Amino acid sequence: MAALATGGSNLDVSLLYDVNALARHAPAAVDRAVALVGDYGIPLALVLLVLWCWRGARRQDETSAAESFAALVWAPLAAALALLANVPLRRLVARPRPFDEHSGLQVIEPGLGLHGFSFVSDHATLTMALGIGLFLVRRKFGLIGIGLALVEGVCRVYLGVHYPTDVIGGFALGAAVVLVLAPLGMALLTPVVRAVARSPRLGRLVRAGHRARPCPVDLADREAADAGTRDKDLAA
Repeated sequence: MAALATGGSNLDVSLLYDVNALARHAPAAVDRAVALVGDYGIPLALVLLVLWCWRGARRQDETSAAESFAALVWAPLAAALALLANVPLRRLVARPRPFDEHSGLQVIEPGLGLHGFSFVSDHATLTMALGIGLFLVRRKFGLIGIGLALVEGVCRVYLGVHYPTDVIGGFALGAAVVLVLAPLGMALLTPVVRAVARSPRLGRLVRAGHRARPCPVDLADREAADAGTRDKDLAA
């Protein structure tokens, strides 16, 4: 931990320079695009992925839809818990930003600013937590989410605002919170989701079920049915 606080190992620093060197040779427009994608694009894409997964989960049967919805709610909740856990962790490690310790880096200031310590990366924590959370619901969406999280990690090093180990630590923290606390989170969320599913007004949030409407009965058919009933009563 002391090595992290003082700038990290030689391999960590060399990887930082190797990835950040791409920014030094890329056009300014590319650098701005990477900053935009890393700060806002990938987190937004993951949120949209969660919503798209929810859209498909609503078409399942009642039990499966409730479990899927609970897992989809757990994903952002776990991501928020991971970010909260990172607050004391960053203060404990107190690792300076790489540009404060090493010269020659091409630092591209992202839109969210460069305040605070470096270890671990909030962006890596958030995106990996959402990716793993999606994987618990549906593997295809989860793999896409995890892939986006990996791209997010490369963006943070490319921008010169995090060491590679900051990103790896964020991935580990996000994944650990989602997976370790998933049994407890699902145990608490599933009964609540099932209650919501039974609600006449909120049930459509969980399952896109359609209520069966009574089919209109032809008046002549109804009169014939009534007449048949009366004939049976007279015969009896």
